[in-house]
Amino acid sequence: MRAADESSQSPVGAIGRVTVPIPADGPGEVLVSVRGGSEAYAAWADHPIGRNLHVIVVDAISARSVIVEPLPS
Repeated sequence: MRAADESSQSPVGAIGRVTVPIPADGPGEVLVSVRGGSEAYAAWADHPIGRNLHVIVVDAISARSVIVEPLPS
């Protein structure tokens, strides 16, 4: 029996935590729980988001880059 290939699973909809603050004009970094582990992604947002805040991934720009929004509290 072959294991399912999870490499194409999208991070969209996953919850993450900001590890490098996301500025208004460039990327930061988020650690996102995907594929049974955690992976770091370059992250962009409409507004600056500070370190250690939780976010939700709303779009994937590429395999290692995402767009995030603050997680509603």
